[in-house]
Amino acid sequence: GEAMEQGLRDCCRSIRIGKILIQSDEETQRAKVYYAKFPPDIYRRKVLLMYLILSTGNTVIEAVKVLVEHGVQPSVIILLSLFSTPHGAKSIIQEFPEITILTTEVHPVAPTHFGQKYFGTD
Repeated sequence: GEAMEQGLRDCCRSIRIGKILIQSDEETQRAKVYYAKFPPDIYRRKVLLMYLILSTGNTVIEAVKVLVEHGVQPSVIILLSLFSTPHGAKSIIQEFPEITILTTEVHPVAPTHFGQKYFGTD
């Protein structure tokens, strides 16, 4: 979601932003949380969880679990994503049916090259 952060800051200058660093193991696809830091009153706020490309949903599910551990109710979480696969969205809704997902496109194939193009690492 870091690629989406500047746009959010441009339109909502005083917004409080937390960070979660999660990486998925390339072989097992299991997501592991490496870092999480939030505003101390996050449990009283609506939360925009930004995730650029939603493929399997595993990473987002782990992020929501971390937010829940910090007192956030899934019903106040809005997942913002540019691209989503049906499988990824379904996985998240099955685990957390109260979450809201907003995405620009749902397609069976995630555009994994998008991040490479955006960050110029292709």
